[in-house]
Amino acid sequence: MNTLKALFTKHKEIILYLIVGVLTTIVCWLTYAVLRLILDVENPFLMQLAVVIRWIAGVSFAYVMNRIFVFESRDPHILAEAVKFTSARITTLLIEMFLMWLLTMLLPPKVFGIQNDWIATFACAVIVTILNYVFSKLLVFRKKPS
Repeated sequence: MNTLKALFTKHKEIILYLIVGVLTTIVCWLTYAVLRLILDVENPFLMQLAVVIRWIAGVSFAYVMNRIFVFESRDPHILAEAVKFTSARITTLLIEMFLMWLLTMLLPPKVFGIQNDWIATFACAVIVTILNYVFSKLLVFRKKPS
């Protein structure tokens, strides 16, 4: 038990980031699933609109969770921090939008019986999660030297 506690303590930030990332992904995917019921995602414009809306839901959730639980930010300049966070996420949104377009155009409509937009969504989630951690760690929640 002490070994697990020591392991958690040593890698707390990464573990919490991954947990928050999974929760953020669930928020995004549930949002996208609802939007698929409302919008015709076979229409490229409406698919991109669904991606943007799911992004807004995810970024809002992720900022609060990362600030409080992962990076334990005490920065009093919350607005500036939120702008940096949002700017970094806009960068990964553009990457995700490009990848969603590219993957849905390259993949056949169904792969192993799964709609290609879901496969593209999963692939994008992995890439974007890694990029978001790097941006958050190095640009947004960077610890100031004491």
